[in-house]
Amino acid sequence: MAFQCQRDCYMQEFVTSVVACSPGEMKQEINGKKETVKGFNVKLQDTILFPEGGGQPDDHGLIGDVPVLRVTRQGAEAVHFVSSALKVGQEVQLKVDWERRFDHMQQHSGQHLITAIADSMFGYKTTSWELGRQRSTIELDTPSMKPAQMEALEAAVNEKIRAHVPVAVQVLSLDDPALEKVRSRGLPDDAAGPIRIIDIEGVDANMCCGTHVSNLSHLQVIKLLGTEKGKKNKTNLLFLVGNRVLKYAEKSYSTERSLVSLLKTGPDDHVDAVDKIQKTVKGLQKSNLGLLRDMAVLIGQNFKSNPERGNFFTLHKKEGDNEFMSIIANEIGTEETLVFLTVGEEKGPGLFLLAGPSGKVSELGPRVLEMLQGKGAGKNGRFQGKVNSMARRGEVETLIQEHCKNEQ
Repeated sequence: MAFQCQRDCYMQEFVTSVVACSPGEMKQEINGKKETVKGFNVKLQDTILFPEGGGQPDDHGLIGDVPVLRVTRQGAEAVHFVSSALKVGQEVQLKVDWERRFDHMQQHSGQHLITAIADSMFGYKTTSWELGRQRSTIELDTPSMKPAQMEALEAAVNEKIRAHVPVAVQVLSLDDPALEKVRSRGLPDDAAGPIRIIDIEGVDANMCCGTHVSNLSHLQVIKLLGTEKGKKNKTNLLFLVGNRVLKYAEKSYSTERSLVSLLKTGPDDHVDAVDKIQKTVKGLQKSNLGLLRDMAVLIGQNFKSNPERGNFFTLHKKEGDNEFMSIIANEIGTEETLVFLTVGEEKGPGLFLLAGPSGKVSELGPRVLEMLQGKGAGKNGRFQGKVNSMARRGEVETLIQEHCKNEQ
């Protein structure tokens, strides 16, 4: 059975009735974490909301005023997951999130076109594809793709768009001989009923369950962004279609204007300006590291020259690294002196070093780790690591000082 969304991909509203409604649950990402959401699985007599499949995500929309959170396919039926129960037999009006639907139509039809032309021009077969949130990817069965080939491919697909090539939907039975001439990567195990073919006139005929434009002119434009190394001997081709190209251009222009303001140069000089800044920053970082090393030596020497120094030295500095702390500890000498050093944010993450007599360090190290929420290890009188929070650094100092007093 074909759903109404497949018979008429441009329909945005539709009246149907509820066939079944049962309790259900789904996994949903909330604030970056996967959580189980309870709700109801609803089956309708028909639907204009496309269930995920064929590399295309599902549609979003409304059943009445109830948001549809997910649509999946179970054999010949579409299951709509909603938060509120619906009455069986109830007549309902469906509305599709048209912006999302049309975006998916553009990307999916664009993929069919790119795949067909890449095959006819270069013999590169498509082995998989992904419709992403910002950009989409076609996996081509080739180790690499030359820039000139990508340029020629982009020109060819956009020429087809300008030619207003029609896109038609055919429905064939499983035993139709015409299926042998249709491009396909195989049918799902639970495929039911006749086979749907997306036919780009004179370009490509391909088995597909997804939603598509009725004419290539509706794609507006295709932009090939570049390639990335894929799986073994594969190349990932990145692309945008239609409204995504417009949004990409708008965002790129906004970024360009911001860079003009920040760099005080025109767009053509941005790369050179950033390169110059990076070289300057690297030089300053190198100089700063040198000063930190010199400072570490002076800090250690100053402590050693103090006649009233005790058997405990502590220091926190926002700037610094493991080498900075190590130089101080080496300069002071830790055979008899316990040294506690930290670098990083006052109450944020950072690094620490506890150095001194082996027995004391072995005893105190794990406690320091626990109090600073860190990870680390120690041996030969040194215990060091990374910490998540310096908030309790003062308490650690007090702990170590008390330990030193008790040892006297």
